[in-house]
Amino acid sequence: MSSVESHQEQLSQSDPSPSPNSCSSFELLDMDTGSLYEPVSPHWFYCKIIDSKETWIPFNSEDSQQLEEAYGSGKDCNGRVVPTDGGRYDVHLGERMRYAVYWDELASEVRRCTWFYKGDKDNKYVPYSESFSQVLEETYMLAVTLDEWKKKLESPNREIIILHNPKLMVHYQPVAGSDEWGSTPTEQGRPRTVKRGVENISVDIHCGEPLQIDHLVFVVHGIGPACDLRFRSIVQCVNDFRSVSLNLLQTHFKKAQENQQIGRVEFLPVNWHSPLHSTGVDVDLQRITLPSINRLRHFTNDTILDVFFYNSPTYCQTIVDTVASEMNRIYTLFLQRNPDFKGGVSIAGHSLGSLILFDILTNQKDSLGDMDSEKDAPNIVMDEGDTLTLEEDLKKLQLSEFYNLFEKEKVDKEALALCTDKDLQEMGIPLGPRKKILNYFRTRKNLMGINRPTLQPASGVTISDILKEPGFCSKTNATGNGDYLDVGIGQVSVKYPRLIYKPEIFFAFGSPIGMFLTVRGLKRIDPNYKFPTCKGFFNIYHPFDPVAYRIEPMVVPGVEFEPMLIPHHKGRKRMHLELREGLTRMSMDLKNNLLGSLRMAWKSFTRAPYPALQASETTEETEAESESSSEKLSDVNTEETPVTVKEEVPLINVGMLNGGQRIDYVLQEKPIESFNEYLFALQSHLCYWESEDTVLLVLKEIYQTQGIFLDQPLQ
Repeated sequence: MSSVESHQEQLSQSDPSPSPNSCSSFELLDMDTGSLYEPVSPHWFYCKIIDSKETWIPFNSEDSQQLEEAYGSGKDCNGRVVPTDGGRYDVHLGERMRYAVYWDELASEVRRCTWFYKGDKDNKYVPYSESFSQVLEETYMLAVTLDEWKKKLESPNREIIILHNPKLMVHYQPVAGSDEWGSTPTEQGRPRTVKRGVENISVDIHCGEPLQIDHLVFVVHGIGPACDLRFRSIVQCVNDFRSVSLNLLQTHFKKAQENQQIGRVEFLPVNWHSPLHSTGVDVDLQRITLPSINRLRHFTNDTILDVFFYNSPTYCQTIVDTVASEMNRIYTLFLQRNPDFKGGVSIAGHSLGSLILFDILTNQKDSLGDMDSEKDAPNIVMDEGDTLTLEEDLKKLQLSEFYNLFEKEKVDKEALALCTDKDLQEMGIPLGPRKKILNYFRTRKNLMGINRPTLQPASGVTISDILKEPGFCSKTNATGNGDYLDVGIGQVSVKYPRLIYKPEIFFAFGSPIGMFLTVRGLKRIDPNYKFPTCKGFFNIYHPFDPVAYRIEPMVVPGVEFEPMLIPHHKGRKRMHLELREGLTRMSMDLKNNLLGSLRMAWKSFTRAPYPALQASETTEETEAESESSSEKLSDVNTEETPVTVKEEVPLINVGMLNGGQRIDYVLQEKPIESFNEYLFALQSHLCYWESEDTVLLVLKEIYQTQGIFLDQPLQ
C-alpha cells in the first residue's frame, strides 16, 4: 500500500491545481478514461505439490463463485467453511486452507487470485499473493484512469514489476548477490509475462459437478502405495476415474441428464496400505533387509510384500479391519454430509484389493440386524440361531454328568467345539459319550454349511474342506456368527468385520481372485452360490493383464467359452479386432470350401459307374449329397466361426454369483498393444483408472439398477 500512496503523492505534486474550467474538463476526461477501467474478476486457486513443485490449480467455476460469495458476504471469514469439489474437500476461508474430508491428505493453501506471472520452468502461471495483487490492481487502476504508464513496483520478495501498458506488463526476478551497499534491485535477467485476470491466462477451468449423487462407490487399491505407472496414489487415480465418469455421463446419458433423471456417481478411495505400514513392520523389515540393490529391496518391501502380509494371521486381520472400518467410517460421514442421499452403494477393488473385498463379502450376513448383537470380543461361533449353553447342550445329549468335568477343565462351548477325540479321551470321557459329543458338533457344523450358501464340493474335496475354505464359509462354534476361518488348507484365521450397508454390485479390476481360490484348494464354485449381501459381481480385466484371472470356468468347468467383450465407448469393436476376426472368418471359409471341393472330387472319382437308365436318380442323389455336404459344411462353419460362438455365450448358465448374468468381461486391447503383449503387460494391469470402456460399463450397470439406460446401446 505504501507504494501506491507514494505514486499518488507524486501525481499530486506533479499536477498543477486546475481552474474551474479545467476542473470540469478533467471531470469529463475522468469519466471518459474511467470508463476504460473495469474491476478485475477474481478466481480462487489452491496449491498442490506435484513432483516436488508447487502447482496452482483453479477451483471449478461453481466452487470459485461460492468462495467469492462467502468472501464478499461481509461476514467474518474466520470459522467459515465452504465445501468444494463435490463435498470431498472443505475450504476454511479464514485460514485460506483446503482440507480433505474423507481421507488423510496434506492441507493445501487457498488463494483469491487476480494477478499472475509466468513460472520459470514451465508455461504455467503463478498467482501473486492477495495483498500484493491488491497493490497491483490499485496501481493498474491509477495508470488506466490517468493514462500514465511505465509504473514500476517492487514486490515483498524484491521482484520488479513494470506496467508498460495494458497489454505489456513484465516481471523481473531479483538479481542474485546485490552489491554491498544494498542497492535496490534492477530489471535484469529474462522478463516474465504478467497477466491480469484469470481469463487472460491459459488454464482449464471446469464446470462444477452435479449436486445430486445417485450412487456411491468405494474403490479399494491393490498392492503398494502407487496405483499406476506415474506412481500416483489411489486418491489421484480415483480422481481420474471420477472425471472420466462425469464426461461419459454427458455424452452417453445426455437424455437422462436433460430430463434431470440423474446426477452423478461418487467414487471415494479406500486406503489400507498406509495403516498397514504404520504398524512398525517397515522398521522390522529394514533391520533384516540386505544393503545391496537398495532400491529394488525397498520396492519389494513396500509393494510386493503386501501379498504375503495378506496371508499372515496378524497383518491379514489388520488389512480386512482397515478396509471394512474405513468403508463404514466413510459411509457414515458421507450420510452426515449428504442427508438427502437415497441411492445405493457399490464397491470396486483393483488387484489384491478385489480379493480383500471378495473375502469380506463372502463372510457377511444376510441380515444387517444381527450386527447389533455381536460381541466385540473375538470368538469362534456356531450356526445362526444356536443360543443354547453348554449345560443345556449336554442335558440335551443326556450327558449332564460331564458338565462338572468340563467346568473343572475350563472347557466352554467354544473350546469343546475344537476338541478332538483324543482330547476328550484324555479328560477321561468314555467312548460312547465322546462319539455323541463329536457327532453333535459335527452335525451342527454341517447344518450351517447347508443353510448358508456355500460352494459345491468337487471330486476330492469334502464338505469339511469347503467349510474350512477361507472366504466362502466360516468355521463354526456356539453363538451364531460366522467370524473365524479355519486353517484347514493353508489360509489364516481372521475375523471378518461387518459392513453397515449392503453393496449392490462388486466390481473387480484386474483381479487375481480365481488364482487365489485355486491355490487355496477350491476346484469349483457352486452355481447356486451368491454373496450373502451383494447381488452383482463383475470381473473386468484387460486381455494382457498378467495378474487377472477368470471366474466363470470355476462355475462351469466343463465348458469352454469366451468372456464377454466390453464394447468400445464409441460403439462397435476396435477396427483391428474386426479386421482380425474378418481374416479368421475368411480363412475358415476358404479352408472349409477347399475341403468340401476335395471331398466332392474324391467321391466322384471313387463312385461306381451307373446304368444309363438311372441317370436321373444319380443326378438327384448327387444333388442330395451336395446339399447334405453343404449342410455339414455350414455346421462346421457354425461351430468354428467366432461370431456365432459369441452369440451362443449368453445361453450359458454361469451361476448366481452375478444374478444369472455373465461374470467375466474383457476389455479390447488398443491397436498398438496388439503388436507386443509382453511390452504392455504391466501397463495393462494399471490401465483401468483412465479406461473409458471400464468406466462406461460401471456406469451402465449401476444405472440399470435404477431403470436408466444408455442413450444408444453399444454394439
